[in-house]
Amino acid sequence: MFSIKKKLYSFLYKVSAYSQAGQDLFALELFGKNGTYVDIGSGNPVSGNNSYLLEVKNNWVGFCIDYDTSQKINWENNNERKNKIYWVDATLFDYKKAVIDNKLPINIDFLSCDIEPQHKTFLALKKVFTDGLRPKAIAFETDYYREKIDYSSVADLFLKPYGYQIGVKNVYSNLKKKKIFETWFVHNSLNFKTIEYKDWVKKF
Repeated sequence: MFSIKKKLYSFLYKVSAYSQAGQDLFALELFGKNGTYVDIGSGNPVSGNNSYLLEVKNNWVGFCIDYDTSQKINWENNNERKNKIYWVDATLFDYKKAVIDNKLPINIDFLSCDIEPQHKTFLALKKVFTDGLRPKAIAFETDYYREKIDYSSVADLFLKPYGYQIGVKNVYSNLKKKKIFETWFVHNSLNFKTIEYKDWVKKF
């Protein structure tokens, strides 16, 4: 009985069937179908993945990056994911070249940035901007629930001069409201009003 309740609870309260907190739904809300993405720290090609729904179900184009080759076999055995994945260090990667090679615009629609440890997520974000990319929306992992440094504020200070603001704040995993682990940023040109995740998630 406990197992059934646990599965039902998970089914009812998981925002997206694929991503951890609805990052893919956030991207679709902003841009709809046929968008562009870069997914840093993509992990499994389907489960917990922020770009599967975008690419496979909504015709988005882009590429993924992951340094952990333990997932490589899962990508090789997946027939749905057609877009490129690079098995490299995201903090040293040449994003400008990859954007050109994959025929993407510099101002991609959506960037997902989530690697370990946390300071490397910020380094990867900085490298993206150093290489000239200007994503319109960014899902940035902060791991606020366990980090001593407030990386949401660090990223906010870095992104503001480029014309970004916090779009969705205090993003948590499913109903674990104390496990705040991400902040979602948007470019000011999107005219997106800042909202708490607990309120945003009610849409779904």
